[in-house]
Amino acid sequence: MRSEADQPVLLYEDNHCLVVLKPFNRLSQSDDTGDSNLLDELRAFIGVRHAKPGGVYLGLVHRLDRPAGGVMVVARTSKGASRLSAQFRERSVRKVYRVGVQGVLEPGLELRLEHWLRKDTARNRSQVRETAGAAGEGWLPARLSLRVLANDPERSELDVELETGRPHQIRAQLAAIGHPVLGDLRYGAREALPGRNIALWCRLLGFRQVVTGQWIESLALPRAQDMGLTRLTPLP
Repeated sequence: MRSEADQPVLLYEDNHCLVVLKPFNRLSQSDDTGDSNLLDELRAFIGVRHAKPGGVYLGLVHRLDRPAGGVMVVARTSKGASRLSAQFRERSVRKVYRVGVQGVLEPGLELRLEHWLRKDTARNRSQVRETAGAAGEGWLPARLSLRVLANDPERSELDVELETGRPHQIRAQLAAIGHPVLGDLRYGAREALPGRNIALWCRLLGFRQVVTGQWIESLALPRAQDMGLTRLTPLP
């Protein structure tokens, strides 16, 4: 039996969706590894809570990379899945990430990054370029905005807001400007973090409630020690 500390952390819930925290190093959904994943854990949790041992519907409408963590929304009904998926497609969902990176960026600095990304499925990473590829080559525009919050002589802490949602987008774009995410060996980080996660956490997720249209925002900050960001100098 799972302890209370191991139960999913729910931030918001209604008839059509729930907002949950995905821990670092947890799959969003099952894959070929057979490792624990958030979606199955939620199904089991809801099945016990509502005495539904089978047939719990949950629809995944977006994902967080396995080594990352933070706020996710999951649909509880087919209507919820359809309408939330539409919001993600239309880019009306707000997604803000707390990110730790290698290298020094000046606190208060604000940047908007625009690149073209293409997923290299064989290597499980995204390629980056500054100009569009030829039609049909799979290159897609990727845009984000960042603000520097704090730094020390080797690291910086950022808030990053996505405008698009490409595979590994934050990881690839920050690596492309010479500031890979802390712990992200796949994209050029010098060393792993102690927990083997990367310093990438979705701290805010905002969307429209699927029936009423009310704007819902859920927030949760990561622990500094999980991000490799203790003892940084904050923005005054």
